[in-house]
Amino acid sequence: MAQPTLMQLSYFLAAVGHGSFSAAADALHIAQPSLSEQIRRLEHTLGVVLFTRTNRRLQLTDAGRTLLPHAERTLADVRELSEAVREVRTLSGGTVSFGTFNSAHLYLLTPLIRDFHEQFPEVQVRVVGLNSSEVGDAVRAGELEAGLVQLPIKDHGLSVGPPVLTDTVVYVSADPARARGPVGIEALAAAPLVLSEARWEDEDPLRRALTERAQRAGVTLRPYAEVEFQTHAVELAAHGVGDSLVSYLVARSQGYTRRLHWAQLDPPVEEHFAFITRAGGALSPATRMFMKIAHKHIAALQRRAKRGLAQG
Repeated sequence: MAQPTLMQLSYFLAAVGHGSFSAAADALHIAQPSLSEQIRRLEHTLGVVLFTRTNRRLQLTDAGRTLLPHAERTLADVRELSEAVREVRTLSGGTVSFGTFNSAHLYLLTPLIRDFHEQFPEVQVRVVGLNSSEVGDAVRAGELEAGLVQLPIKDHGLSVGPPVLTDTVVYVSADPARARGPVGIEALAAAPLVLSEARWEDEDPLRRALTERAQRAGVTLRPYAEVEFQTHAVELAAHGVGDSLVSYLVARSQGYTRRLHWAQLDPPVEEHFAFITRAGGALSPATRMFMKIAHKHIAALQRRAKRGLAQG
């Protein structure tokens, strides 16, 4: 069965835009009979009349008005496809400018950067690992092109995408008795806690969520120790200094599975991560491709996390 061609759709849109076959042909630098013939073939293929010819301007029929948005979308998709392929083909330079939350290097960045480098060895990669708030500030200021951050984040001046990764906060302890089942806020208040994000206490989503839960339950969280990084908190827990709350993906990446036991919180606490870019800003081909490859790695990471949590 015959299908409309891209040339026919292009000629159709030109005729709509210029109001006549002759003006459209002039704009496309082709002979009018050639354009008219392609429009006629398009009408024959679709089995409809697309234009009402008048002495002044072409008028679209109902069928023509129906075709118009589809033709525009089809040609836009083709242009986007061509641009995407061109970027891959010509990506032989430039710099990735990207920011992430500070624990991403534990389970995401190494395979991601290795994969990107194997495909585009001539592109430089600059990935900055910061607190999500700092990443947002850097993207907003134009110091970074894009980032992967934990939600929620102040979105002023930013374009925030939908969540692409969901992690679960777990309670980790060297004492199996303290991780036998879901841990509520009352148990946390009585536990010897080592909490991370000491410098970002007021802005860390987990610390804020725990404080709100404690206030509602009428208890107070008094950590035994506060450190900056989740990795340090996990290490201290593995040495029996205290128990901690860390992202599941961080806990499984640290190699302490034989020395640490973990349990989910009651109710569970999830952490959601999304890509951000500067509002109205343009991405370089290098950073755009880096984000595309990151999507693939994040999807695989999410599948592994779901399996691990389900198995307990």
